[in-house]
Parts: sequence; structure tokens; C-alpha cells
Amino acid sequence: MKRFIAIALAGLFTMGLAGCNTIEGVGKDIKKGGEVIEKTAEKTAEKMKK
Repeated sequence: MKRFIAIALAGLFTMGLAGCNTIEGVGKDIKKGGEVIEKTAEKTAEKMKK
């Protein structure tokens, strides 16, 4: 029974680490998308001033 618990905990720990990497990647993608939107907004604002 102890062996089963140890294997189950190791599996949960591994899945948790994989989830953190996935969430971090999504955060980076969202940040990059925000930067693109910000640059586009700045260019549009500059064109409107002219």
C-alpha cells in the first residue's frame, strides 16, 4: 500500500510540474500578443495625429 501511495504522489507531482510549464507558456504567449496590440495602437495613434 505504501508503494502505491508513493507512486501516486510521484505521478501527481510530475503532472503538477508539467502543468506549471504549460501555464507559463500560455502567459508568455498572452504577453507577446499584448505587446503586438500595444504597438499597433501606438502606430494608429501616430497616424491619427497627422
